[in-house]
Amino acid sequence: MVAMSEHNNEIIKQAMNSNRLESSAVHLLHRAGQCAGDIFSSEMICEGLTPRQFAVLVTVAQNEGLSQTDLVSKTGIDRSTLADIIRRMLNKGLLQRRRAKEDARVYAVRLTQPGWNALNAAEPAASLADKRILSALPPEKQEDFLNLLNIIVDNIRNIAVADQNQR
Repeated sequence: MVAMSEHNNEIIKQAMNSNRLESSAVHLLHRAGQCAGDIFSSEMICEGLTPRQFAVLVTVAQNEGLSQTDLVSKTGIDRSTLADIIRRMLNKGLLQRRRAKEDARVYAVRLTQPGWNALNAAEPAASLADKRILSALPPEKQEDFLNLLNIIVDNIRNIAVADQNQR
């Protein structure tokens, strides 16, 4: 039995070419995300915002009065993580949460003046982080790269919605 297991391991090793991770979309997106997060954090050090907190501020600024459910959809941040982020941002005074006029079961989220101030202060650092990340590519490929990332996100989101609707 041990010999069979070792034989199977050898077959798997041979099937896995030497560049398995270098051709794995999951692995490469994760690594790129780590690098991007590190750059964002280094640029945002004075502002003290995480990439997700910045995404929440931007999304709420663009869509004043969104529900937390809508924020999940627009940011791609999962429900429990977003609830924790919002709680921390409420405690910092960056966000305000009130019951929606249309539906008292729903909380509408708005930026406070300190939230607007934080967003305005963070925007230059976020822009610089984006420029630093994109500078890893030749200028003529940067727009295509962003377009491809948007296609990936949109298509995977559509697949996830279709899967949920089939359940």
